[in-house]
Amino acid sequence: MTPRLHGDSGQAAPLYIAAVVGLLFLALMFFAFGQADVRRNETQTAADAAALAAAKESRDGLDEVLRLNILDPVWLGRLIDGTVGSPDTGCSEASRFAAENGARSIGCAPLTDGRWGATVEVKSEKSVGKSIVEGTEGKYAEAKATAVVEPRCTFTPNEATEEPPADGEDEDPDEEEEKPSPGQFLCNGEKWVIDPTRLDLLPDMADLFDVHLAKD
Repeated sequence: MTPRLHGDSGQAAPLYIAAVVGLLFLALMFFAFGQADVRRNETQTAADAAALAAAKESRDGLDEVLRLNILDPVWLGRLIDGTVGSPDTGCSEASRFAAENGARSIGCAPLTDGRWGATVEVKSEKSVGKSIVEGTEGKYAEAKATAVVEPRCTFTPNEATEEPPADGEDEDPDEEEEKPSPGQFLCNGEKWVIDPTRLDLLPDMADLFDVHLAKD
């Protein structure tokens, strides 16, 4: 019986070695795919950051224009409706944020579907890396993200008008004309009346508009 046991043991050894090699191969395969997933996640993070940066820069680019038109109720209504074009697409900021996250911008454009925002595409600066999967050292992850600018507030214009002076009653030419309020913003249930005498208390674009990632 003893020689037979030795024979069984000798036959089991190659099977054991084959199983170990197989498990090692599977482990290396999982590592390769995990490495690729990590690189894709990093690149998607870079795309998200770049898109948010582009949308924020586009939003903030209207801050100075807002202060120039703060007494124009028609313009303020168009601003909240999103029909006022921004002078800045934000793509320069998108490139900077992509670089800070280990990627480079390969595409950036403002949205043309009626929304205010930008879509950014980036490519990782680092390859997937060498692995048992052939050619991965020359593969670079790419990702795309879209960020939009949406109003936090609504705007209600001031419809009140000054009554004209009564017949025969002249206005005092030395009296400085008081400008009426163009209206008010309603932000999360809080009223923000625009006071022409306190333009230092104006809201800024971050108060009026939120920036967030979109699904597409």
